[in-house]
Amino acid sequence: MFYEVRTYRLRNGTVPAYLKVVEDEGIAIQKEHLGHLVGYFFSEIGPINEIMHIWAYASLDDRERRRASLASDPRWQAFLPKIRDLIETAENKIMKPAAFSPSEGHRSHDTSRQEL
Repeated sequence: MFYEVRTYRLRNGTVPAYLKVVEDEGIAIQKEHLGHLVGYFFSEIGPINEIMHIWAYASLDDRERRRASLASDPRWQAFLPKIRDLIETAENKIMKPAAFSPSEGHRSHDTSRQEL
């Protein structure tokens, strides 16, 4: 399992507008193509005006296929201008869970042999 962590720094004061348009129009299109949404977050404390969303993929090839499908959807292409000017910076990371991570779709270790 691979996790894509997308972080956007938005223009000051635009978080509510961004979240509304994503909720009303964008997230349904994304879910249709990208599949498993782990979470969609906005900052409350710390760096302000920040949005983070995390998507899970079976493999990097799965991610590439799904992202290409999203990019080619005319509905997504029509949606992008509605958020593009709200975003100041964007960062994208691909994360892989550690062997002991309790993340979804990842085997946990057998703890029955743990020493007391």
